[in-house]
Amino acid sequence: MAFDGCFVTGTDTGVGKTLVSAALLHTLARHHRRVVGMKPVAAGLVLHSGSWVAEDALALRAASTVAVPPLLDCPVALPEPLSPHLAAARVGRRVSVAELVAAHRELCGLAEVVLIEGSGGWRVPLNECETLADLAVALARPVVLVVGLRLGCLNHALLTAEAIRADGLHLAGWVANTLDPTMACRDENIETLRQRLAAPLLGTVPWQPQGPDARGVLLELPSAWKL
Repeated sequence: MAFDGCFVTGTDTGVGKTLVSAALLHTLARHHRRVVGMKPVAAGLVLHSGSWVAEDALALRAASTVAVPPLLDCPVALPEPLSPHLAAARVGRRVSVAELVAAHRELCGLAEVVLIEGSGGWRVPLNECETLADLAVALARPVVLVVGLRLGCLNHALLTAEAIRADGLHLAGWVANTLDPTMACRDENIETLRQRLAAPLLGTVPWQPQGPDARGVLLELPSAWKL
């Protein structure tokens, strides 16, 4: 079966999922003509060209090779930067896995490859009974884990990998993102995860003092993703 997309998750919020997702889109575009990023749920909007939009969605659109309706690549955009279930409740809305799956299905008809970026970590609640992990399971795509390199990342990364596999999904690889340029034993932490995550390291993102630049991030795709 030809590769048609992946799900990007992180060890926590603010670990660089959007940067890595955009970098993956740029890399995938070298092998596939029509690639698009999807942010199913965005919480926290900014004013851009007169409209309230999600910065994550803007970054994914800039890295995609296909322009699609905003209601497909970011079907749920919530004003406040909170957990999705709380942000949705603030505006009297309920987010469901079913509506996100429906938007993804339409996107698959417009692109060869759809990259889905999660929100926060693996088990972030969507509503009173569903989480982002339920969406990943419903979509059944290989998972890429973004590990934010900082104190505590080993435990977070190993627990997240364990949860991904417990949910029956394939951890296709992980990306180490340098969050703290002064982190003690950074390379040793990376080596520990190389030994224990049982998944390939797709790349290490260096500290970018001038701000994140997805085009400058070098990633190695699994060989099956290049076909």
